[in-house]
Amino acid sequence: MSKYFEGNDRSCLSPSKVCTASHHASGSQVVSAMAGGRDRVGYLLKQLQRASCMCPAHSHTYTQGIEHAAMGKTDYAFEMAVSSIRYGEGVTKELGMDLQNLGVKKVCVMTDKNLCRLPPMQAVLDSLTKNGINFQIYDNVRVEPTDQSFMDAIEFAKKGEFDSYVALGGGSVIDTCKTADLYASSPESDFLDYVNAPIGKGKPVKVALKPLIAVPTTAGTGSETTGVAIFDYKELKVKTGIASRAIKPFLGLIDPLHTLHMPKHVTANGGFDVLCHALESYTALPYNQRSPCPSNPMNRPAYQGSNPISDIWAIHALRIVAKYLKRAIRDPEDKEARANMHLASASAGIGFGNAGVHLCHGMSYPISGLVKNYKAKDYNVDHPLVPHGLSVVLTSPAVFTFTAPMCPERHLEAAQIMGADISTAKTKDAGLVLADTLRKFLFDLNVDDGLSALGYSNDDIPSLVKGTLPQERVTKLSPRPQTEEELSALFEASMKLY
Repeated sequence: MSKYFEGNDRSCLSPSKVCTASHHASGSQVVSAMAGGRDRVGYLLKQLQRASCMCPAHSHTYTQGIEHAAMGKTDYAFEMAVSSIRYGEGVTKELGMDLQNLGVKKVCVMTDKNLCRLPPMQAVLDSLTKNGINFQIYDNVRVEPTDQSFMDAIEFAKKGEFDSYVALGGGSVIDTCKTADLYASSPESDFLDYVNAPIGKGKPVKVALKPLIAVPTTAGTGSETTGVAIFDYKELKVKTGIASRAIKPFLGLIDPLHTLHMPKHVTANGGFDVLCHALESYTALPYNQRSPCPSNPMNRPAYQGSNPISDIWAIHALRIVAKYLKRAIRDPEDKEARANMHLASASAGIGFGNAGVHLCHGMSYPISGLVKNYKAKDYNVDHPLVPHGLSVVLTSPAVFTFTAPMCPERHLEAAQIMGADISTAKTKDAGLVLADTLRKFLFDLNVDDGLSALGYSNDDIPSLVKGTLPQERVTKLSPRPQTEEELSALFEASMKLY
């Protein structure tokens, strides 16, 4: 099995070197194709470019991007898109005023039946009532939504003819509300039209959505910042989703008081999602190595690969996780820890919402979708459930052992942030160092001992691999490509952690 984790020790290619190499190659190809006067024109333009000021404000080097885009191979640009965010204790009381300022007439409030009975819901209703907002409540959101639960919410939204939406809850609620808003705004669309390819058609969203205000009550998905909505597609028994900047919330109201109502295991699994969002987006394939280059900016995916801006948010979130997650889990009254984890969730969301995630998430979708009898603690549900954060983190030691040879420095940096001593570590050992650090972190929190603790065995590996293969939206962002045999080895290595 260890052979699947071997690889060369080359570091991540410098983005500038990648772009420069691609540019020179494309330039030579273009020049060789020119004839007569065009040769001379091309030569003179290159001489002028070399002689000009090279600073971004005054140079003419923008032509590199134009030539590179025309090649249609790897991308040459990245785009940062994020919802507006407002953070602060008690900020939920401003919700009604925000809706009033928007001039809305009829609001759909989406939540789940558990939250309906808790103080965060009361805070929302108090604000709406105080400000005279007309609203209807949909409280039938399913924890870990399915295509059917999405369609039920869509039907409610279509009948209600709402002009705005409020989502109160974790990622399940916010993702359900995004989807209801999308399809109510595009009533003629088939459900699979916007679902990610190859499961759906992956059509770009061209319709205008109604404003959606997200009020997250968990510290995990970062869904209040992203244009992504995830669900279980029951026919294939895998998770998939919809990814488009067009569906990101208009505003995220991050009120850390709401996290005080999260049970221990909900806090833990949400935190594991933040951890993997940060690690995966930081180690994802660089944006200028992702292909194909879009022919139109609207076709550039929400998940674009690691980039200099998303890197900042990913590392910031990772530092918060390392400092506060254990505290937030062990002491529900630790307001400082829970408030910081709430902010870390949004920070990681900004990072991965634009850079994307890769193998931990791609492999997690069949782990959740193929669940047999496992029911997570602290989740008040009547169906078998592997929480998303748990399904993601259990493969992380194996995944980062596998990906480390492609950018070992980043893996070592992550391990150091998580508490490892890397003073004598060698780059060839980066994956093992990070994997051991993650195992110790999970062991200290008494996390289930691998996939076998969820009811899986080696006999399930072919089905788990089959469920991973359609997740190209994320698996292709892995810095290291993977074969079916390598995916099998990763699942096998994740059966037991300790």
